[in-house]
Amino acid sequence: MSADVPNDGKALTVTVDGTPFARIPIRTRVVMPGDDLDAFIIEYAGGTVRTGDILFVTEKIVAITQGRSFTLDEIEPRRLARFLSRYVTRTSYGIGLGMPETMEMALRECGTPRILFAAGVSAVTKLFGRRGDFYRIAGDKARAIDGPTSGTIPPYNQAVVLGPREPDAVAAHVKSLLGGVAEVAVVDINDIGGNILGSTLDRLGEQRLVRILGDNPLGQGHQSTPLGIIRTD
Repeated sequence: MSADVPNDGKALTVTVDGTPFARIPIRTRVVMPGDDLDAFIIEYAGGTVRTGDILFVTEKIVAITQGRSFTLDEIEPRRLARFLSRYVTRTSYGIGLGMPETMEMALRECGTPRILFAAGVSAVTKLFGRRGDFYRIAGDKARAIDGPTSGTIPPYNQAVVLGPREPDAVAAHVKSLLGGVAEVAVVDINDIGGNILGSTLDRLGEQRLVRILGDNPLGQGHQSTPLGIIRTD
């Protein structure tokens, strides 16, 4: 796909606070464990990024190149993971921690006490109609765990991918790799919202970026566009 063709059902531009922003998806090959992130960024974004752009990188490809992807047969869920996963609400955009393997990885990443505390608080607050406390307490590490879905590109339809390590440092490194011409953000965006896991932007810039990406222009399935560019002209 060329750099000016939108994903199905997505628009190339959005207006935020009166300013139009182009959202340019970059189609790539599938990132595999053992791939080098630097080489991948240079290959697909190096000739496209301009001065003043924001390059946004999905957290999944960063994590995969860091060796944080695990096939389902590599994960042996403990009994607690099987129990807790039964009570996680599954959504249309992803399974989250609603399967034993993803819950097992959350227990390993976040620690059993934190996950148990988050589950306990969530169970109580749901009785009063409040949602989202589990992930607020469990934190970004739990929120960033991706499990397989029917729309996931192989081989990750049989894998669990954790969140990336040190996303702020990754963003700073990629900015330097590109000669400092563009800001960089490592993002976790889906069809119901998003988070900036690390970036070279300030807080206000990150908040604006979440709004620019609010409709998930990279999509959530087989689009194979793990990189994108925000441009104002």
